Amino acid sequence: MNIAILTFDGFNELDSFIALGILNRMKHIGWNVQITSPSQYVTSMNDLKIKAHQSLAFAKTADVVLFGSGIYTRDISKDENILKQLKLNPKKQLIGAQCSGTLLLSVLGLLKGLPACTDLTTTPWVIESGVDVLNQAFVAKGNIATAGGCMSSQYLATWVIAKLAGKEAAREAIHYVAPVGEKEESVAHNLSVISPYI
Repeated sequence: MNIAILTFDGFNELDSFIALGILNRMKHIGWNVQITSPSQYVTSMNDLKIKAHQSLAFAKTADVVLFGSGIYTRDISKDENILKQLKLNPKKQLIGAQCSGTLLLSVLGLLKGLPACTDLTTTPWVIESGVDVLNQAFVAKGNIATAGGCMSSQYLATWVIAKLAGKEAAREAIHYVAPVGEKEESVAHNLSVISPYI
């Protein structure tokens, strides 16, 4: 199972790294989770420079593609050199986006009338792109999911695991990363958020 976490310059660390950490709980069954970027190195919104695992070409063949957010997403949404590399197929791929990543899904024509979730800053831009924005943390229909708010990355990861490996696998992954003393509550909450969309 190949998973691309799209990570661009100015990226929000929480979006990319929370999803990376949770989804890598499935490494034991062969999941291959990769930070996927348009350049070899990308720098976060807080000036953390990381080396990407894969180029954007990886996203075309990945089983799952997750769009993170960042401070330059609005510029990226107008960059034809990047957009033309993102030829995705929601009939064959699970595709999710978080916060400003939802704007990229809209620009790429992947939402097609679906309502979506995003962060408060990006909401006007997503509405301007023709998408109805919901006042909630997560929504999905079929193979497309969107989430709003930095910590909603956990919902995207839970959704991916539940869709592809089952709810018990999702429960185990969230149980592992949840705070001590709050594990059962965290598992129950995460599953309650994503279950209506499985």
